[in-house]
Amino acid sequence: MAVKLLQQDIKRYNWYIWRFVIGCIALLSIMILLIAFQVFGPLPSFRELENPKSDQASQVISSDDQVIGKYFVKNRTSVTYKQISPNIINALIATEDTRFYQHSGIDFQRTFSIVLYNLIGKKQGGSTITQQLALNLFSERSRNPFKRILQKLQEWITAVKLERNYTKEEILTLYLNTVDFGAYNTFGISSASRTYFNTTPDKLTPDQAALLVGMINGPGIYNPINHPENATNRRNFVLRRMGEEGFLSTGQADEFKQKPLGLIFHPIDHNEGMATYFRAVLKKEIQKLLVDKEIMKPDGTTPYDLDRDGLKIYTTINATMQQYAEEAQQEYMRKLQAQFNAHWKGISLWKSIPTFKTLLDRGMKRSDRYIALKQSGASDEEIQKDFETPAKMNIFTWRGDIDTVMKPIDSIVYNKMMLRNAMMSMDPTTGYIKAWVGGTNFEHFKYDQVKMGTRQVGSTAKPFTYAVAIDNGFSPCMQIANEPITITGYGAPWSPRSSPTETLPGVITLRTALARSQNWVTANIMDQVKPQPVVDLIKKMGITSTVPPYPSICLGTFNASVFDMTGAYSAFANEGLWTEPTYLLRIEDKNGNVLYNNTPRVVQALNPQSAYVMTYMLKGVVDEGTGYRLRRDYKLMNPIGGKTGTTNDNSDGWFIGITPQLVTGVWTGCEDRDIHFRSTRLGEGANTALPIFALYMKKVYADTKLGVKKNVDFAPPKSGVAITLDCSVYSQQQKGTGEVEKKLDF
Repeated sequence: MAVKLLQQDIKRYNWYIWRFVIGCIALLSIMILLIAFQVFGPLPSFRELENPKSDQASQVISSDDQVIGKYFVKNRTSVTYKQISPNIINALIATEDTRFYQHSGIDFQRTFSIVLYNLIGKKQGGSTITQQLALNLFSERSRNPFKRILQKLQEWITAVKLERNYTKEEILTLYLNTVDFGAYNTFGISSASRTYFNTTPDKLTPDQAALLVGMINGPGIYNPINHPENATNRRNFVLRRMGEEGFLSTGQADEFKQKPLGLIFHPIDHNEGMATYFRAVLKKEIQKLLVDKEIMKPDGTTPYDLDRDGLKIYTTINATMQQYAEEAQQEYMRKLQAQFNAHWKGISLWKSIPTFKTLLDRGMKRSDRYIALKQSGASDEEIQKDFETPAKMNIFTWRGDIDTVMKPIDSIVYNKMMLRNAMMSMDPTTGYIKAWVGGTNFEHFKYDQVKMGTRQVGSTAKPFTYAVAIDNGFSPCMQIANEPITITGYGAPWSPRSSPTETLPGVITLRTALARSQNWVTANIMDQVKPQPVVDLIKKMGITSTVPPYPSICLGTFNASVFDMTGAYSAFANEGLWTEPTYLLRIEDKNGNVLYNNTPRVVQALNPQSAYVMTYMLKGVVDEGTGYRLRRDYKLMNPIGGKTGTTNDNSDGWFIGITPQLVTGVWTGCEDRDIHFRSTRLGEGANTALPIFALYMKKVYADTKLGVKKNVDFAPPKSGVAITLDCSVYSQQQKGTGEVEKKLDF
């Protein structure tokens, strides 16, 4: 009887258990159906599965196919399956989803045996790689338990859809492109490879792959920079799993475990890397272009987001030449700043610079510190006290940034006394800009001096006046008395000055006058050709700033940018053709579809003969004039033309050099024109700007892969040159003409 009752109880309990199991399965099925019908919220559509949303960094690509920078909210760049090392794939599968190739998105065997797996040491998460991808792409992990259960079921359905729409290789690629590697704004395997090992995903070794895959479960706790011991232990666990799954032999796994982490840590930052000033200018240009050209996504209504949509921006910048330009600047500016500091050592800035207090007040009111204090409601007295109170700060030096303690007002003085520099190099025939150095340090001095800033151009303007004269039949061999001149008819009479120590006495040729930068002869030429034709030529040659039609413009009293001045000189080297300086070639979307193609403007600014004669004139500057130290000090003996420029009080130093294949402009000066070298010997363009050009060109010529040939001269126009360039022949011609005129007069 007791046995019978026991059997009845067992049957009854079995029925309860089965009812509970069936009920759970039914509830689960109903829940899945409700979720599938989107009762608890929308699921990703087929289109969204085909085009999953994930923020992608836009890439700036150089002409030699190097990524020189990115624009991003999340530093993520997609790669293809073939660009991923098998070591990464093996490490991921061994650690995260050993049955990845067997299941269809949901691994029920894995789900029900997860406890057993953990007990025997095969640590596995509850989600498959496909489920993790679903979470990464379409949702964020909820902290609410009930919502998390619903979310888990949504992930199941999405995972199944993903498996139906993508191959296993595509799912692995999507996952590795979207996974978060934690700190330093690092998303995706491409960014992680670059940040932690300065390499690409296809070159990752097994131990490197193990470290990165190990970070996926805990990007914070397994970060190799902040927690190297945790990262090492986690890496070794992944290596052990790779050995257990047959991706490595036991010996190989043990060998890799003994290796140090081997980090080559380089976090990606907008303030770091190559061509920082250029990238900042380019970003504003593209954002404006996308709006002005109404470039939209395929739906026709959504604008592109440069920081999120993974655009590919192809530029004319040559990464190698950019590197050489930055190196040349750093090498010489370090020395020049030392000269400047020694030049001012022991001299009172307050007594020597009458406007110094005004400059400091202006600098203080422009500072972020002042603006923040003002917004907080601080009084002028409180702000002044704050600027007089020592504080911790980071300052720029040519030996590297320094953390120090100093008064904020003293930091403004320090920055005011820092020399600034800008440089641009371009191909005169195509207009393509090869190198762009907009300043000395983007993190500390963000203002771009190549295109955004304008400064007085000084004697670099003189060739424009001579070019108009040549265009009107003047010969470089024409002789003019180098004596004072006063020009009237344009407001107040104008009489240019000429340094007594720099003035050549007597009668000199136009070529010598330009070579030695003689003000009086230049003014004499201006008096003959008149200002308006010179202004017209300057505008044809791409100068966009205001240039008034006054005689003084022949000595460079107007302002212009390095961008415009370098572009203008390119017309001399390109048979009179001004080709718009170009740095953007095209923009593509993340799938390679072309969104924008750039076509530079071309203007015939000068006739080819006049342009060729001007190259002869500008070569005289280097052969026998103010640019001679290119020959003497830097041993650049090949065909080079150029022009130095030094403005009033040595506030600005310029050098623009031309060769048949490259035109390069360099400017140097302080932020404020009232702060400058006190001697022309130190402040002239030949000392402040020319050496950077020289160091850059030496590096470029030494690298034969760049194809910039050293001994190529400017080619004369096919139509020939009617203007006499041989001054001995010209003298005979003039003498003969004079004798004929005397006979006719007789």
